[in-house]
Amino acid sequence: MTQENKISAGERARLGTLSGIVGISVNLLLFGIKLLAGLLSGSVAIIADSVNNLSDAGSSIITALSFKISEKRADREHPFGHARIEYISGLIVSFIIVLLGVELFKSSIKTIIKPSESAYTVLTFIILAASVIMKLLLALFYKKTGKKIDSVSLEAAAADSISDVLSTGVVITGALISKLTGFNIDGWLGAAVAVLIFISGIKLIKETTDPLLGTEPDPAYVKEIADEIMAYDGVLGMHDLVIHSYGSGRTYASVHVEVSQNKPVLESHELLDNIENDFIEKGIQLVAHLDPVNYDDPKVNKLRTKVTSIVRDINPKIDMHDFRVVLGSEHSNLIFDIDIPIDLEITDIEIKQLITEEIKKISEEYNPVITIDRGYERIGKTENEA
Repeated sequence: MTQENKISAGERARLGTLSGIVGISVNLLLFGIKLLAGLLSGSVAIIADSVNNLSDAGSSIITALSFKISEKRADREHPFGHARIEYISGLIVSFIIVLLGVELFKSSIKTIIKPSESAYTVLTFIILAASVIMKLLLALFYKKTGKKIDSVSLEAAAADSISDVLSTGVVITGALISKLTGFNIDGWLGAAVAVLIFISGIKLIKETTDPLLGTEPDPAYVKEIADEIMAYDGVLGMHDLVIHSYGSGRTYASVHVEVSQNKPVLESHELLDNIENDFIEKGIQLVAHLDPVNYDDPKVNKLRTKVTSIVRDINPKIDMHDFRVVLGSEHSNLIFDIDIPIDLEITDIEIKQLITEEIKKISEEYNPVITIDRGYERIGKTENEA
């Protein structure tokens, strides 16, 4: 599967912890040499930049610990495992970055109001240039490792490292201006770095909060799962595929699978068992619901086509499934479900009324019994669409 890792949970934790240790080492080294450069030059901007590296070292400690905790097996209190601790650690780091930005901004404002002389030397520029190179290499390391193990916290760390490169670039530019012109803009540079840190923290809060709240799965990933289900012999259709992620390697899904109502129940049940077991081997806990359907009755097929056309004419984003007909002496029930996208502004009463009016035009004897599902994407498939 595209979205799932091809490495074991133990290997993922090992690489994640290693990334944290590398981050701690690099950022502590940068903190030390930048702090020294800042104290020697008297630059509040460089000192601010060094404190930013210290916060990054703290972030790396939290990241390393989160990977160790996420490796823990599921227990009674946490039946879906501990993988989401990685998102929580990323959120904590994000708040630390925001608070750091605010405090550095306050210090910079004080320097703007009461500026002090800065003495930039060749050593100062060498240290800053070296820190840019080290941060770029660290960002590439985070990015590559984060992609390999599908880690949101390492992706965030990579983005944070790039923002550090930009902020240090601002400091270098300002130092050059001060050196060449004698015009002291140190406080303003410190404020600019603080703003960059603050913005980076806000972005990281959003990136780490989204997985906790629950986000829409990758459409390509959804399509891949749907295509795999439809490839099984005996599957006539599928719908209502819902995917939940509880962290990397902890994916749960449910789906309704349509099979012929003329097949023996045990045979159809075995088919769904095979589908579920195959997906477990791929790292997805899938629960498949059996939906017997009738595609052999010409009258039912004709009605299905007409009702599908009615639903699509109302809005092409609406999907219909589970269509069946219960014939009666005075009236016949047309029973079916429809999926309405979450962003479609139409009430359940309105959609039922519109569909009922159109079905009654076919014949007054038809009584539509409609179940409405909201929030599903249109991922239903039949053999004709597969």
